[in-house]
Amino acid sequence: MNAADRAHEAIGRAQAGDPRALARLISQVENAAPELRAIARALAPLSGQARVIGLTGAPGVGKSTVTAALVAAYRERGRRVAVLAVDPTSPFTGGALLGDRVRMQDHATDPDVFIRSMATRGHLGGLSQAAPQALRVLDAAGFAVVLVETVGVGQAEVEIASLADTTLVTVAPGMGDAIQAAKAGILEVGDVFVVNKADMPGAQEAVRDLRSMIAMARRQADDWKPPIVTTVAINGEGIGELAAKVDAHWAWLDSSGQGEARRRVRAREEITAIALAELRQRVGGLPGNSRLDDLAGQVAEGKLDPFTAADELAAADPLADSC
Repeated sequence: MNAADRAHEAIGRAQAGDPRALARLISQVENAAPELRAIARALAPLSGQARVIGLTGAPGVGKSTVTAALVAAYRERGRRVAVLAVDPTSPFTGGALLGDRVRMQDHATDPDVFIRSMATRGHLGGLSQAAPQALRVLDAAGFAVVLVETVGVGQAEVEIASLADTTLVTVAPGMGDAIQAAKAGILEVGDVFVVNKADMPGAQEAVRDLRSMIAMARRQADDWKPPIVTTVAINGEGIGELAAKVDAHWAWLDSSGQGEARRRVRAREEITAIALAELRQRVGGLPGNSRLDDLAGQVAEGKLDPFTAADELAAADPLADSC
């Protein structure tokens, strides 16, 4: 059986509801296994149906609790739901530091819910580099809704906007998140803002701050205007309203054509990232690349500027120059 046949067989088992086959496919994607290209080719015609919801925000605002509550809300509608929880990388194993989220274990026995943690492995922006392909696996496996929870690193988590159909920015009262959001450019990426832990003092102040900042953003008359939803996710309060706002955003994406536009932007960025990674591997990943070493020496000695060196390296055949 060749690689293509193995990929189709594995995807078929995942579509039939085999969680082990699904987990194995995501592991192959995450580890850039030799079968990755065959898997990607098999996934291409099967993906594009799932709705992707991204959740971002600073640590401690309750992203995992909001995620678990949304899983319950969509399961009540009969939707199959997957969760991709991106965690910090373990310095010892290279894997996800927190593993499958403790707060989501209420759904662990539901066969129509799949929860997977992925490690960032040093990738900045709050996501794993393998996240786009992992989403394709989950999409092809038949999950109607995929929730992507970012790592929770604070002000660097704007990358989720390029991956999700709808981005939820979660803040909590008394944590200064509204001000931090303005600093980080989060206001530009948020489609729905969630003030979680709304039973705590300062919730209305957080709503007011966010409303003022959203009002200052430059938008066209027909642009989506991000709503603010208050929740107490630990007991499900406000989650129904949150799901309704997400539905409204999906409807706007479809009616305005922005959904297709976002998918094209997402595909462009995915292609670019893969091409750049391949180029980086070609020009710098081969041990003993004599051409690269020679150019580096000339730049270090001031004999050559780095732009000219980069042009020469890009035009050269690294296989011919390596020894």
